[in-house]
Amino acid sequence: MDGVKEERVKALERLIVSYQASYYNGEAEISDAEFDLLWDELRSLNPKSPVLAGVGADSGDGFPKARHLIPMGSQDKAANPDEFRRWALKAAQRPDFGGFVVQYKLDGASLEFQYEGGKLRRAVTRGNGNEGDDITANALRMKGAAADLKLPFSGGVRGEVVMTRDVWKDKYRDKANCRNAANGIMRRKDGAGCEDLTLICYDVSAPEDDGYFNNEMDKIAWLKDRGFLVTETREFSDPEEIIGYREDVAKKRENLPVDIDGLVVKDRTTDMADLRRARPERQIAFKFEPEIAFSILRAVEWSESGATYTPIGVIDPVRLAGTTVQRANLNNPDMIRAMGLKIGSAVSVVKRGEIIPKIEGLAPEGAFPAGETEEINFPEICGTCGTPLKDEGTRLLCPNGACSKRLHHRLEKWIGILDIQELGDKLLRQLFDKGRVTQISDLYTLTAEELSGYERMGEASAAKVIRHIMTPRELSLQAFIAGFDFEGVGELIMERAVSASYNTLEKLREAGPEDLASVWGIGEITAKTIVQGLKDAAGEIDKVLAAGIISIAPPPGEEEQPLKGLSFCFTGELLTMKRSAAEEKVKALGGSSKSSVVKDLSYLVTNDTQSGSAKNKKAADLGVPIINEEAFLDLIKKTAPPDK
Repeated sequence: MDGVKEERVKALERLIVSYQASYYNGEAEISDAEFDLLWDELRSLNPKSPVLAGVGADSGDGFPKARHLIPMGSQDKAANPDEFRRWALKAAQRPDFGGFVVQYKLDGASLEFQYEGGKLRRAVTRGNGNEGDDITANALRMKGAAADLKLPFSGGVRGEVVMTRDVWKDKYRDKANCRNAANGIMRRKDGAGCEDLTLICYDVSAPEDDGYFNNEMDKIAWLKDRGFLVTETREFSDPEEIIGYREDVAKKRENLPVDIDGLVVKDRTTDMADLRRARPERQIAFKFEPEIAFSILRAVEWSESGATYTPIGVIDPVRLAGTTVQRANLNNPDMIRAMGLKIGSAVSVVKRGEIIPKIEGLAPEGAFPAGETEEINFPEICGTCGTPLKDEGTRLLCPNGACSKRLHHRLEKWIGILDIQELGDKLLRQLFDKGRVTQISDLYTLTAEELSGYERMGEASAAKVIRHIMTPRELSLQAFIAGFDFEGVGELIMERAVSASYNTLEKLREAGPEDLASVWGIGEITAKTIVQGLKDAAGEIDKVLAAGIISIAPPPGEEEQPLKGLSFCFTGELLTMKRSAAEEKVKALGGSSKSSVVKDLSYLVTNDTQSGSAKNKKAADLGVPIINEEAFLDLIKKTAPPDK
């Protein structure tokens, strides 16, 4: 993976993690389609990314929590007919294959209605896939909800909370789209507006009786008989017919009463074991192709992040993927030059994974009448420090290492690497603007007494922040260097250097650009950046280490790798350390950390060893030992060398 690709992976991982909470639990900032595109691009670039094992995030809006009867995991996705054909061929080879059931993939928010003896006990949002928010009172006000099934059924009914387009047009046009409006309303503490939402169901299960439903069509018939609204559902035997059906639905989707973003294709045969998987194998989301729109580029603005200036195109408003678009990514100077782009050019705009859409090229000839154009002016001077900018083609950046914008970004990167969540953006900005913390080493000179004098910082809060800053940490060399925010140098790049025997700070400092450039995956430009960055930050690096709070883990030899060959998955809250610190301990002793339970996992670590969580169940099914935090610490203590 080259440097550009690696940075894109890192950016995608940050975006996905950032948007999962709002996507699954709150008022989403991007649509289903946009989130799926982010996910798909990351999967294509790095299918082993730990972020892809995640499902969602817990909301923090005060509703009581409740566990799902069946995990509400993510579906695998097919972005095009070829990907779908591969899945369909595999599905049809199962001995109990019963044909295909195809449903509209509704663009709303998932909800599970839980019944006991036919009476509704709770309605639970998707949350993190295993538990969500209990919003029963709000759910009962929605169209399509049922409090009493009139028969002694115990199980869960799955549906999607949606807002119809007509309701959105009449009452909620201040929201970006129907999905955002529905997500915000369903979580109002007073339930106001929930009567404007509709529950459309697509699945039902009886967790205590795996034979209750034999196939997916029986489920739909059962839901209809109970009075539930159900999603459009059809049966097919030929994958090619499904591909054609998808094309037909895509053409008429804008005229449907609710938003959809693809189809869900299932094996007709119900398999409860499969449904309990975090990512079921017998169903797939067959998405629509990304939408393309044509517009006129009217201006280019330059977004600043750290040292980098990124071009953003301002275009005439155009509808794309259910939203009105006026801004689109242009990536970098070379992209602008390669397209021959000018102000006034007719452009093709596509949503392929960015938060905002991307300008992919010029529009086809004749898409718009020819008009006047003018050259795009690139900024030449850093707006923060006045230093002439450096145009490297793939990036436009401020080369001044002392630029205050770059210094602040480095602090943010360091705090992110150490996962010091208690030191928030506002407090950091105050400290930076007052000149109290401008370098990483300044963090380790702070005291609770002086911090308590800052805005919204009482004595208890200040003490908590200082306690977390001053907690001793041993970082891997790659994490330590990545925290100093050398342009384009992340942990993956540094892992390559470490694996190539540049595994101590001393060896890295002695390496020249040509040495590092010979390492697979580290190009000449990146090698020069690392060498120059280490030289420029040498004094600051030494100061941080001299403070005695942060240390660099020594390179493990065979005798110092007692956990070599062992892997650990951590779930739930740890009491003595953060999960990231536990993972660092494992790596320092030669072990590996996994984000999900897999068949070769050595241990699942959780303080709730008896829970019925999906990870616990899967570990039990696979015979993976489940240990608590105390047992994990005992294991570390017994295996760690004496000097640790």
